[in-house]
Amino acid sequence: MDITGAEAVIKSLELEGVEVVFGHPGGAILPAYDPILDSPIRHVLARHEQGAGHMAEGYAQATGRVGVVVATSGPGGTNLVTALADAHMDSVPVVAVTGQVPTGAVGGDAFQEADISGITMPVTKHNEMVTDPARIAGAIKEAFHIASSGRPGPVLVDIPKDVLNARIDFSYPQRVSLPGYKPTVRGHSKMVRDAAAEIVAARRPVVYAGGGVIKAGAHDELARLVEATGMPVVTTLMARGALPDSHPRHLGMPGMHGHWTAITALQQSDLIVALGARFDDRVTGNLAAFAPHARVVHVDVDPAEIGKNRQVHVPIVGDCRVVIGQILEAYESAVRGGACPAELAAWWETLRGWREAHPLRWQQDPDGSLKPQTVIKALGEKLAGDGIVVVGVGQHQMWASQLVGFERPRSWINSGGLGTMGFCVPAAIGAKVGRPDAPVVAIDGDGGFQMTLQELATARLEQVPVVFCVINNGTLGMVRQWQELFYAGRYSAVDLSWDCPDLVKLAEAYGCVGLRCERPEDVASTIDKAFAVGQVPVLVDFRVDREEKVFPMVPAGASNDDVVESAEEWYAKASTGAGGSAGEPGGAGAGSLPPSMHEGDVV
Repeated sequence: MDITGAEAVIKSLELEGVEVVFGHPGGAILPAYDPILDSPIRHVLARHEQGAGHMAEGYAQATGRVGVVVATSGPGGTNLVTALADAHMDSVPVVAVTGQVPTGAVGGDAFQEADISGITMPVTKHNEMVTDPARIAGAIKEAFHIASSGRPGPVLVDIPKDVLNARIDFSYPQRVSLPGYKPTVRGHSKMVRDAAAEIVAARRPVVYAGGGVIKAGAHDELARLVEATGMPVVTTLMARGALPDSHPRHLGMPGMHGHWTAITALQQSDLIVALGARFDDRVTGNLAAFAPHARVVHVDVDPAEIGKNRQVHVPIVGDCRVVIGQILEAYESAVRGGACPAELAAWWETLRGWREAHPLRWQQDPDGSLKPQTVIKALGEKLAGDGIVVVGVGQHQMWASQLVGFERPRSWINSGGLGTMGFCVPAAIGAKVGRPDAPVVAIDGDGGFQMTLQELATARLEQVPVVFCVINNGTLGMVRQWQELFYAGRYSAVDLSWDCPDLVKLAEAYGCVGLRCERPEDVASTIDKAFAVGQVPVLVDFRVDREEKVFPMVPAGASNDDVVESAEEWYAKASTGAGGSAGEPGGAGAGSLPPSMHEGDVV
């Protein structure tokens, strides 16, 4: 088949089963835009390449398929960097195709030239600049294989304009041959047996489920494992929905703003079974003080993660879905062979007591300012475990993870590792494009929303009816919270104003429906109106109390034993310096506030 390199790009995407690409045209990539007109592939025109990249991420997270983004050279590629870095941190399978200046001009500082391959090397799983037109098909085939296999991630294929214009005899490879790239799928049999033995012996085990469980499609295996063993489960920010929140074994989310019982259960455990998790600092707190009594079984498809942050007693490299099945089989075999699992009744009695004594604490005064938790809880009740929630980064992200009930995998989409403000609006559009039959609710803060609000035009003109809910407190809420708690209330560069822009007028300017809610008694009816609109995007301006803070909270650099449940507790401890009885099973408490509580990163 004699076609151009540009036609080969589009044909290759078609043969990979791609149904939609997100992008923005420009000079160097222009040859690839012409054959799109004759292709069944849908092109969604973003208003900014970063938005296009986040749309591809949202599509990938919602569907489990590879998201595809297309951009031109120079600023087109550099505008993708944030989205690629975000996908890299959160293991999201994305393929980016970028145009490049002609090969003869590379290195000569040509118009709109940037070494995008070099720039993105640290934030992609793999990238390549294609200089031979005959290489296009193979490069794209490999990109999809690498992006979606092993630990998923972003792959970039950069193609100079003359390569796109050249004519080639096109044929698409049937298989990939990459001798140096063979991700391990099955776990080592001895390590699997050792893991089962650890589970049999443990008296205070906890399953620490990370995003890798969802990436591997291992949610059914996870449920079978915990039902067979009786172990409790915590699901990280990236794993919400991996086990239904309604499941009796589920304790909630651990981490800096997690559920008290989930945080403390990990801290007091004698065995952590980590599945597709990476022991990141937002979960562990002070790593040296994290779960001091626990032995660790760590399952991950990426061998680089095992032992990177925490000493591991039973390392297992492999696909979570496969390895969990192996562990379950080994556990059941051990029990049939006479092994007697440790009794977990006392552990569960402790956990149930903690759950009863330490619920999430917040209060809505009927005559007071609208609390953000009131809004987010009502949104969760409206969805009732159905649909998809996409969030930005900040206080609203934590409240949403705490208060919305997630019953299915891929029903929660957020920027976890990179913490990208501006992620929410475009990612929600991508999620809705990928799953048009599912209700998609975007919950964003007024700060993050204003970073990518121009994509409302994309949602309107592409007929993507997302319900965009802005938790509008007129400030950079998480930054303001930290400035109050750690900088004596010296608020620097956080005020945004409730009225600039007027979000209802902004929605109308973009052809969307705009609603506003300021009173607690109007929340339910406003949400009902938003959901009833149907085929047009809706923007709801929820004006909420700017003083409200996210708790529980483990201060950056502090031990998880120092978890604080409320602002009142925070100020009481700060004024007295009182410590707790942290460190003994069943007796965890918040210790005296360490020096690290007066400094640290916000996000």
